[in-house]
Amino acid sequence: MKSILKKSIVLAVLLIGFNFYGQSRELNNFRQPDKNGVNVFEAPKDTVSNFDGVKVRIGGSSTLQFQALDNENSGTTPLAEIGSNFNLATANLDLDVLLYDGVRMHLRTYLSSRHHHEPYVKGGYFQIDKLDFIKKGFMEDLMKNVTIKVGHMENNYGDAHFRRSDNAQAMHNPFIGNLIMDSFTTEVGAEVYYRTDNGFLGMIGFSNGKLNQSVEKSDGSTGGAAFLAKLGYDKQINEDLRFRLTGSVYNTGYAPNVYLYSADRAGARYYSIMQDASATSDNFRAGRFDPAYKNKITAFMVNPFLKYQGLEVFGTIELTSGRSLTEVDRRSSEQFAGEVIYRFGNEENLYFGARYNTVSSELATGDDVSINRFQLGAGWFLTKNILMKAEYVVQEYNDFPTANLLEDGKFNGLTLEAVISF
Repeated sequence: MKSILKKSIVLAVLLIGFNFYGQSRELNNFRQPDKNGVNVFEAPKDTVSNFDGVKVRIGGSSTLQFQALDNENSGTTPLAEIGSNFNLATANLDLDVLLYDGVRMHLRTYLSSRHHHEPYVKGGYFQIDKLDFIKKGFMEDLMKNVTIKVGHMENNYGDAHFRRSDNAQAMHNPFIGNLIMDSFTTEVGAEVYYRTDNGFLGMIGFSNGKLNQSVEKSDGSTGGAAFLAKLGYDKQINEDLRFRLTGSVYNTGYAPNVYLYSADRAGARYYSIMQDASATSDNFRAGRFDPAYKNKITAFMVNPFLKYQGLEVFGTIELTSGRSLTEVDRRSSEQFAGEVIYRFGNEENLYFGARYNTVSSELATGDDVSINRFQLGAGWFLTKNILMKAEYVVQEYNDFPTANLLEDGKFNGLTLEAVISF
């Protein structure tokens, strides 16, 4: 009881301190976590500053799903039985602090997630859009186009990660599940952006290629490095038409464990599906596919985006290769996804859409397999901070070897999700 009281007092003091620093929730160079952040990719580069002292923006997200899915396989390896009910509610806490004119910090904590029920930090970064902290007007002309990010943060590889659900932050995802091969990782690194007034953008970055940070040596080394780059064009051509096209690369040399497709500690959205009946622990990433590359990964992603009035099209073309630490030869995987969304109603507060996603890959066993998914979704923004979603999904596993859990596997059904984000 004393411990709870102490924690409550500390929390109250912190909140009072945050309230003292600033009431305004408007920050420069910031992607809004509510409906206003839909179809925003990199945080915008503002040209007008409203800095008048340190400001702390406390935000967060919470989601809850009702799941009614069925799963099946060949029967060689029995699946755990599942039924219809609510999943564990998930929650995020976000701190965004305007520290100085053009200098901002972001920190996200998972308060509750599928894999970790206890709070833990996802990651954060330090973003610089001006160098006035060195000297007023220092390199002002260059910094009108440049943004620098440094931290243990979500890597900006591809555009799909801007539309995925990040634990409880599901406001920007028009569907409930993320892509089958979900490229998402948090690594210590730095990214430098250059954006022009006519819509061209470029990014170059480096990270240490590690999800779990450590100074311990493995095979005589503390690890390697990863190189990231993005080149693209994003333009609101006229009032009705916006077009964006980007290409990205993620490449590592030696790195003892690379988690590009297995770094999401929050877990997948489809709970307990395709689960071994004899398993003693939850496969919290079930429904996704990890090609199990741990070393020397090269991945390319191309993302076209088109929005004409209420009609929206987004695509993903991904080609990747790598190997595990025990393999000599590299293997390859391909992912293709296309989604069409139509938004309508007052301020486009209603939408419906469909996504088709397919992955083909060579396993470490030498087997060539594929996974196909179709999602049909709809959503209703009750307010800019509240979203109700519904999705029907069907996913099929093809050519998995005999006695593999996923042999002739399939799951399908309905999921409902409520999202609050502020």
